[in-house]
Amino acid sequence: MAKDRLDYRHWHNIVVLTGAGISAESGLGTFRGAGGLWEQQRVEDVATPEAFARDPDLVYRFYNARREHLCGGEVQPNAAHHALADLENLFPGNFALVTQNVDDLHERAGSTRLYHMHGELMKMRCTASGSVFDAPVHFDRDSPCSCCQRAGRLRPHVVWFGEMPIDMDEIYALLADYDLFVAIGTSGNVYPAAGFVQIARQVGATTLEINPEITEGSSLFEFQWRGPAGEQVPRLRDLLMSPG
Repeated sequence: MAKDRLDYRHWHNIVVLTGAGISAESGLGTFRGAGGLWEQQRVEDVATPEAFARDPDLVYRFYNARREHLCGGEVQPNAAHHALADLENLFPGNFALVTQNVDDLHERAGSTRLYHMHGELMKMRCTASGSVFDAPVHFDRDSPCSCCQRAGRLRPHVVWFGEMPIDMDEIYALLADYDLFVAIGTSGNVYPAAGFVQIARQVGATTLEINPEITEGSSLFEFQWRGPAGEQVPRLRDLLMSPG
């Protein structure tokens, strides 16, 4: 049975995985939860390469609306985002943050050693060269590409269903050399991220899940903290930064 009291020890290498739950506390819809952002659109219509080939205008409109919401001023980093940025800046050992989220809330909070395994909403990519650029709030099939100056070659820099996540070689290298793995606000059922805890167990790392509810992968974690990320992640920061 998982424990709920994390005894303090000196960890030297920490990897944190964040999922949609941490962004939900900032007002962004979760992927699969009730009221999630995909509820009004079928995934097949907006989040697959086939959807983009079939109806690019719909896909552009969908992601333009997501960027507009993200940049509208109402969505801001919460206490959990800021606590993770604090850990990156203050923790004396090695710290890395892997996120399944495509928003930029971690960056806004100050995180820099960050791996967006599912891409970035505020980026766009040339389908011809693979080059990645900062995206305006709105772009579409008529927007010229920054590298080739041709329209119709830009797509959202997000990982769609059927595509491989980004930076996986670097992420797996991190996972092989750390002694604390923390999963925050993840559903525990989306691979490959759902398998990270099993890698952690194989290398003997301490594992901690922070989530308001039990997930499909909860039983794999040695420790479980139940509650909002905005409350529990500052608690983790304070524990890791305590002297002694």
